[in-house]
Amino acid sequence: MVMSDDYRIRRATPDDAALLADLAARTFIETFGHLYPPQDLRRFIDEAYSVEAQARTLGDADYAVWLLERDGVAVGHALAGPCGLPHAEVAPGDGELKRLYVLREAQNGGQGGRLFQTVLDWLLRDGPRTLWIGVWSENHGAQRFYARHGFVHVGDYDFVVGDTRDHEFILRRSAQG
Repeated sequence: MVMSDDYRIRRATPDDAALLADLAARTFIETFGHLYPPQDLRRFIDEAYSVEAQARTLGDADYAVWLLERDGVAVGHALAGPCGLPHAEVAPGDGELKRLYVLREAQNGGQGGRLFQTVLDWLLRDGPRTLWIGVWSENHGAQRFYARHGFVHVGDYDFVVGDTRDHEFILRRSAQG
């Protein structure tokens, strides 16, 4: 567990499935909800962020989820695991930051950076390896943040939300020894 002021970061457990489902849906809607027709957004949320989907992830030892809490209330989360991005150079053993979301009310105080560092520490716990991130092509702030951490744009793919397809960038940071 990592603490700072009234914030703490803790590893989520299977008991957090309902909390994570709610938080994941809220952060996605707050960040990207305006981009999608309501029926596309609802279908995506119901499938990707259901309690059952979160329980499967939380129960899989290959994945890890962290919760950022302020005064005991979850305000952000991150998910990491094996890379599943559609890029020809993804290799077995590569890791991926799959999600990193912080509610607006808790942004711009460095907490997202702490959450990101927690993920990196876990992904690199066994030593250097190639890391990947998928990021929306219009999320310039996130792209700048990841570039400061050594990630470079190496490909593109479509992220599907209902019947909507978003242009996403694939970012990679090569293993560093």
